Amino acid sequence: MVLEATMIVVDNSESSRNGDYVPSRWEAQSDAVNLIFSAKTQANPESSVGLMSMGGKGPEVLVTLTTDFGKVLDGIHRTKIRGSTHLATGIQIAGLALKHRQNKSQRQRIIVFTCSPIAESEAQLVKLAKRMKKNNISIDFIAFGDLEPENTKKLEVFNENIKGGDGSHLAVIPPGPSLLSDTLVTTPILSADGVAPRGGADEAGADSGGGGFEFGVDPSTDPELAIALRMSMEEEKARQEREDKAKEPPKGESLEGIPEENQPLLDGQGEASGTGGDKMDEDKKEASEAQEGKKDGDGDADKMDTA
Repeated sequence: MVLEATMIVVDNSESSRNGDYVPSRWEAQSDAVNLIFSAKTQANPESSVGLMSMGGKGPEVLVTLTTDFGKVLDGIHRTKIRGSTHLATGIQIAGLALKHRQNKSQRQRIIVFTCSPIAESEAQLVKLAKRMKKNNISIDFIAFGDLEPENTKKLEVFNENIKGGDGSHLAVIPPGPSLLSDTLVTTPILSADGVAPRGGADEAGADSGGGGFEFGVDPSTDPELAIALRMSMEEEKARQEREDKAKEPPKGESLEGIPEENQPLLDGQGEASGTGGDKMDEDKKEASEAQEGKKDGDGDADKMDTA
């Protein structure tokens, strides 16, 4: 898989307070950041992710490139919503953070969330895009919130001027009932990393399961639930096998001793045919022996009286 160093730039301006995205623009970004981090590190364990904000008085690097998810979560919780965005400056600082990555074999990528008006002009953005392309930095934009034609046009112009071999993408996500992260996984930004929708097997396909994981659960985030689901599936499979085995007729059952339908009920001597006749013969034989034994006993008794 692709080995990347990714800087995520979040929009923590006042516009991120709006609740037109579930549950709010800022919370939707936080959930999407978690998804992006998991996607990048699972695609390649040696990939690293950093986090920075571009609102307030100016851009701020919250977490340098790392593989520790806890640091990214801490950076999100420390971020305060304030001020307006500084898009161009934030992208330049993110580029500097990527330049100082420890593993120089990592490809460079910046993922920018923007939900507020863009103050920079098209000319400034075109100049910045060409500079980033010269430094082999791919930039993905996730546009949501304020989707005015002026904003989307600026982002489209930027995207056209930075497209390269590694791919730079623009995802415009309008408000809706779905979570921002659920919509994001259907875009080329994450689909290139093999991330499947988190809606379960119906959306991701019967073979892939939710999120590309067995039973739709990531074993690294919830190993106990994954083990419980696997054990439940194995128990259900064993139960079905037992039921199927019980329904099958016993093998090797002998039909000997059962008279055929066309066999006569009486033999030539007027006795019942089959095993029943044999049993009657045995009964007659035992009765005859008992009669003879009785006669012998009577004779012995007469001899004793004579004596």
